[in-house]
Amino acid sequence: MVERLELTKDYTISRVINGCWQLSQGHSLKEKLDMQDVMTAFHELVERGFTTFDCADIYTGAEEFLGSFLQELKNNSTLSPKDVQIHTKYVPDINLLKEVNFNYTEKIIDRSLKRLNQEALDLVQFHWWDYDVPKYVETAYHLKELKKKGKIRHIGVTNFDTKHLKKLVDAGIPIVSSQSQYSVFDRRIEKSLQSYCQSEGIHQLCYGTLSGGLTSEKYLRKTSLELETRSQVKYLQVIEETLGLEGFQKLLTLLNKIAKKHGVQIPHIATKYILSQPGIAASIIGVRNSRHVQSNSRIFAFHLEQEDVQEIGQFLQSYPILEGEPFELERTVGSKFQNIMKMNLNEE
Repeated sequence: MVERLELTKDYTISRVINGCWQLSQGHSLKEKLDMQDVMTAFHELVERGFTTFDCADIYTGAEEFLGSFLQELKNNSTLSPKDVQIHTKYVPDINLLKEVNFNYTEKIIDRSLKRLNQEALDLVQFHWWDYDVPKYVETAYHLKELKKKGKIRHIGVTNFDTKHLKKLVDAGIPIVSSQSQYSVFDRRIEKSLQSYCQSEGIHQLCYGTLSGGLTSEKYLRKTSLELETRSQVKYLQVIEETLGLEGFQKLLTLLNKIAKKHGVQIPHIATKYILSQPGIAASIIGVRNSRHVQSNSRIFAFHLEQEDVQEIGQFLQSYPILEGEPFELERTVGSKFQNIMKMNLNEE
């Protein structure tokens, strides 16, 4: 049985969310996706109880693909679109932040509604590239107004740090979730965001749990890493600044030992470890093909023992946490973390 959690009153999600970032055009450096196989995978996931999907307005083609999937559910399945939860994002381009107004926000939300063939968006997660442009509270109010108009059911944030999330909460924005990068390599939320969200009843939805697939047997005992996606380029930067390649191999060895004890694989242990942490509602795991469906189903087929959690935690305490608050390095002009970001993807 897939574990579920009540994100807010009368709204539940699966604790492993199907991520659609990997479907975005330009994500893969090598592999060309078989989109019919992806469609098959999505149907299988829903049948198995993985009913929650995560996409974004800037994941080129992802919202449209999910819209087609929901249409197929309506026409050819025992389930219906009402049985599925769709989380998208609102990510104004960095070049347009000073110009964002209510009309622009509504236009982007209306576009997501059209792409997804939905009357209302289950959860819109708000991202703001540059806090030096101080319109993020005003823009969050736009989403609150669209919630009143019935176009949005729930509001969350993505990549906010503690200070700026608090400003939204203090301004009365009804935030139900915070999506942050969180893995055995990137533990920045543990500094303050995790505890703040717990105190405010805001659930954490975590991406990057498997670091684009680097957290797997495929990379065990490898002296050099051949990268396949843009995600892996990003996550390797995190590994280099925290564990280093030697620590990376030591951690994979530890996770592999625990995985063999439970008859599963490294990704399952890494995911269950993150899900065991305080305030974590769900982990977002990308699905690129139907082969991933069976693997994801094994996440809830075993119980990670407390001694396993403690052993992993003790290992990680020997290594530094990445500098700054969540997404702070990615916002730092000139940093290697920002230099790989594409920040103007909403332009029509």
